[in-house]
Amino acid sequence: MGKFIYTVQDAQGTVTTGAMDADDEDGAVQSLQTKGLFILSIQAEDTKARGILNIRKFKSGKVSGREMVFFGEQMATLIGGGIPLVRALSLLSEHTDNKNLGAVLGAITKEVSAGGAFHKALEKHPKVFDEIWVSLVQAGEVSGQLPAVLRQITNYSESQENVKSKIITAISYPAVLMTMSMGVLIYFVLYIVPVFAGIFRDFNLTLPLITRMIVGISAVVARFAVLGIVSAIAGVFAFRAYISTPPGRLTWNHVTFGLPLVGDLVRSMQIERLLTTMATLIRSGVSILNAVSVLEGAFKKNLIFQNALKKAKNDIASGRSISESFKKTGIFPPMVTEMMWMGEESGKLPDIIGVLSKYYQEQIDQWLRRFSSMIDPILVVGIGGIIGVIVMSIFMPIFQLSQISSG
Repeated sequence: MGKFIYTVQDAQGTVTTGAMDADDEDGAVQSLQTKGLFILSIQAEDTKARGILNIRKFKSGKVSGREMVFFGEQMATLIGGGIPLVRALSLLSEHTDNKNLGAVLGAITKEVSAGGAFHKALEKHPKVFDEIWVSLVQAGEVSGQLPAVLRQITNYSESQENVKSKIITAISYPAVLMTMSMGVLIYFVLYIVPVFAGIFRDFNLTLPLITRMIVGISAVVARFAVLGIVSAIAGVFAFRAYISTPPGRLTWNHVTFGLPLVGDLVRSMQIERLLTTMATLIRSGVSILNAVSVLEGAFKKNLIFQNALKKAKNDIASGRSISESFKKTGIFPPMVTEMMWMGEESGKLPDIIGVLSKYYQEQIDQWLRRFSSMIDPILVVGIGGIIGVIVMSIFMPIFQLSQISSG
């Protein structure tokens, strides 16, 4: 016989927490269900502390963007179908495949069932629910349109995941090709070239210039391979430490924006994300000033945009228009600020911003298609040419040997 702590909900939606004695957990569950109660949580009294520790452990876990999209869709469907918020959270926490998300949802369920606001409960789990989620849910709670807002969150999250998927798809093949080609090159330089270099030395051949260069490169690489690997690893750690500081992060943001070809893509991606997020926030009932504040927090990894949004927020708070405040930052193209002005004048700002975000999504798609069509032949020709030079440098002395033997 042991004591079990439970949280249940009756047919009227009233949530109750209490304790009961039972032989085991199954007996406690059966006893509560026979009373027509819906069980939100139940655990033995002596494992209560351990359950809290488990939740803390899972809170730091990773939850993928696709899982968050699926969660948003399920929540919108359940609440839109008349299921109470607490019960919907409880159902999803019990049936999610991701243990980290399940534990977080379990903690949120307990807080909401105790009378806490949904957005306040989400706010305590920033690694799973970011500022955008919190602000949109808060707007949905205030307006009484939580299911509609959850669908907007889902659409927003899905659009961002689609952009990420397209980028990953575009760079996957070149990355695999480059990795395999570099492996082949390293194998040639470290193992094949030294073998033939030894053979050529045994025959006292006068090697062609290109062969001497390849043999020299092979000797240098073999001699300093360990030092090079250690230096590369140390360089990566030093770089990551540097960009984790505000000056380093700002410098790296400027460098990425200034890179040939790639810089335009990075800037377009940031603008698209900003516009899509802003349109979603405003459509969900978040005020302009609060929307810009949320965006400021969402761009922690890009200090150029974060500083610009901070300036824009201050200007908007002082009475400037949105388009004028964004134009003053100097980082947005004229088309963006002009269309924002048109949106303000016509009273259709969210729709105009939505059109802009779709335009930038199309620009990103076009860039990725061009990148895929260009980079594949460049890599094939370039790496094939390097391997061809190495092979030629090896076969030229072999031809000399064949001529000597035939002579």
